[in-house]
Amino acid sequence: MRYLFSIYVFIYFSFLFLIFFFIISLVFLLTFPFDKYRKAPNYTLSIMARFMMKASPGWKMEFEGEEKYDPSKPTIFVSNHQSFLDMAFIYHLPWKMKWVSKRSLTYIPVMGWLVWLTGHLTINRSSKTALKKLDNLVAPLKDLVPVMIFPEGTRTMDGKLKPFKNGAFLLAKEHGFRIQPMVIDGGYEAMPPSSGLLNPNATFKLKVLDVIESEHFDDMKSLKDHTYHIMKQELQKLKET
Repeated sequence: MRYLFSIYVFIYFSFLFLIFFFIISLVFLLTFPFDKYRKAPNYTLSIMARFMMKASPGWKMEFEGEEKYDPSKPTIFVSNHQSFLDMAFIYHLPWKMKWVSKRSLTYIPVMGWLVWLTGHLTINRSSKTALKKLDNLVAPLKDLVPVMIFPEGTRTMDGKLKPFKNGAFLLAKEHGFRIQPMVIDGGYEAMPPSSGLLNPNATFKLKVLDVIESEHFDDMKSLKDHTYHIMKQELQKLKET
């Protein structure tokens, strides 16, 4: 059953990526002269994300805490990372974000082109200039375009929260941006990174947590450690519900 479902999803996703590549390319061409942060292509990508999560009627979604986001304040969102489906799931939030992804995504045909067309930032985590490139997020943040970063840097291979990298927290401390954590669950069950087989039945859960003001912490490490502790606790609670 899982084998057949996985083949179906691969074909379905491939079809979506091809169709929306042409749609998003057209939106980009029509809007790039005046759409500084490529909001229109990004919104179009969110429509594709909604179709992705309809691949199985057994994939359910639950959201909590959306009201905690204040769009009038520059905000860096951070979330745990469980699977390839995380982005499609998080895209269902009512606001659209500028994402930070690993550079290797740009080498994948169509997917990499979509990342560029929609204006998301890619970084090489092993590069010495990776942290410097995050400075490209300062302008959109100041213009109230929220940013989304997976502080673990990559997907978990065992479902547990991995140690955080410094980037999001350095950016927050240096510019006084707030950190808004969220925790998600379900992606690991639906699409385990260590397996090529998908599960047609899974419940995706997302909880937006209270904002963390970076100015209340003496340094980047204390901000990062506090965020990690809060997210680890809340992720465990989410798994138990």
